[in-house]
Amino acid sequence: MTAAAISNRDASAAGVLLLTGVVLAALTEAVASTVLSLGRSDIIGDIHATSDEFAWLDIGYTTLKLVGFMVAPWLLSQVRPVSLIIVSTLAMGLACCIAAATVWLELLVALRVVQGFAGGVLLVAGQTVIFLAYPRSRQPLLQALFAIGAVVAPATVAPALQGWLVDNHSWTWIFFGNVPLSLAAAGLLLTAGDRVGAKTTHRPFDWIGFVLLSITLSCSTYVLSQGSRWDWLEEPRIFWLTAIGIAALLAFLGQQVLGRGLLDFTLFGSSDFSFAFIVSFVAGAALFGSAFLIPSFAISVLAFTPTDAGQLLLPSGMLFAGALLVAAFLIQVRRIPPFATVPFGILMIMAAMWMLSGSTSESGADDMMAAVLLRGLGLGFLFLSITLIAFSDLDRRKLAAGIGLFNTGRQLGGLMGVAALQTMIDHNVVANVAVLGANVTTGGAAVLERLAATTAMLTAKGLDPVAAGRAATNFSRSYGDRAVDRDRLRRCIRRGRSALPVRRSPVDWHQDRACPSRKDAHDTARRATAGASEERHTRPHL
Repeated sequence: MTAAAISNRDASAAGVLLLTGVVLAALTEAVASTVLSLGRSDIIGDIHATSDEFAWLDIGYTTLKLVGFMVAPWLLSQVRPVSLIIVSTLAMGLACCIAAATVWLELLVALRVVQGFAGGVLLVAGQTVIFLAYPRSRQPLLQALFAIGAVVAPATVAPALQGWLVDNHSWTWIFFGNVPLSLAAAGLLLTAGDRVGAKTTHRPFDWIGFVLLSITLSCSTYVLSQGSRWDWLEEPRIFWLTAIGIAALLAFLGQQVLGRGLLDFTLFGSSDFSFAFIVSFVAGAALFGSAFLIPSFAISVLAFTPTDAGQLLLPSGMLFAGALLVAAFLIQVRRIPPFATVPFGILMIMAAMWMLSGSTSESGADDMMAAVLLRGLGLGFLFLSITLIAFSDLDRRKLAAGIGLFNTGRQLGGLMGVAALQTMIDHNVVANVAVLGANVTTGGAAVLERLAATTAMLTAKGLDPVAAGRAATNFSRSYGDRAVDRDRLRRCIRRGRSALPVRRSPVDWHQDRACPSRKDAHDTARRATAGASEERHTRPHL
């Protein structure tokens, strides 16, 4: 074998290792970004947090992820891209390892901040490396493989795996599972070496822009994630955060126009990038909105377990990945322009959402499966195309900035989509409560039957009859506006989950760990007798 053949073989092997390492690094972010979706009740109970306190775990992660998207291009100009991915991946793994071993809320919030920033940086750096290390002719297939780890996994695969872990083990195993992933990714990247080359020219960091951008993204994330819960601008806190966020955004844009900073406005001079950015923003709303809505509907209305809710999206993920690979084949081999698959993707997503709009409390997984599969097919054809449209003809020196801005737009679109859906749900809940209040009376036969059944279940769990009757009455009052059925209540009681976030003393915590049966009865009584004030400030589930 000649030296040239050996060199080509080694280069090919290094390329495979680099791509595998980048995809695994993206998977660590996928796991961390979705850990709160199905493990919410378990985490709230274990860390003794209220819903307000728990919300900061998500707000901190999302805010710093957005900041990471915008700061990553500057970091890539100072540090070799592969080295930056390795550091970010190891930081993600270390933060997940510590998060799995602690129930201290303040530390968890700090760790979520680290995870968010590391995740944002490694996604931008990973996609930039793929564009720079491989020829443009291979980008369709390579970007499809990267999208499987960065987009498909958090939307479909991760919820299914996490639902199984929550039901059969503990939410801490979700964080622990990220540790070997991060180590494997870092090991592969170290083995592959740096195929991209030296870093770009040094330039000073824009501290003023960074502070203004951080304020803007922090206010935006809080308002979009908590605005519906606090009735939007009716709450002074939301009003003032909105005003501060808008003022900081205007100051940031003005500061960026006057000098070169974190945001490169020349990117929007490309019509392809501008088109892809707008479509990505709308597609982000569809992707994250449906990923929020479908599992929430399955758990809250259809009484699915977290495992079943996660598995509901798993077939969609398979079709999502399959559509990405088919689209890559059509674009790379058949030379079909990326614009050709965009209309098909949009129409499939619209049709899937229209089909899901007919779901009711009588629906099952079989009734929703056709729409869920169509959704995955449409997302696959759409996301690869807009990625290639945005970056295929972009200047290599602007790739990192474009990727960071592109991902920021998709994430903000997802936040707005979820906020809009949550607001619509809240309004429907208010209307339903009004109807129930007008038709359900205290002495009604159905109410008495429900109270008797609930009292019997609580008594069977170890409560005395008087306490069980009182708890059943309070439980019905607290959960009447959620229309909780007997099957869901039985599941909550059987697994000892805290549906209402109630802070318990350390003595209670250690006694509960020593006596599991006492924990079941204790959590059930606390859940049932929790004050109405806490419920009033808890975001309603779908």
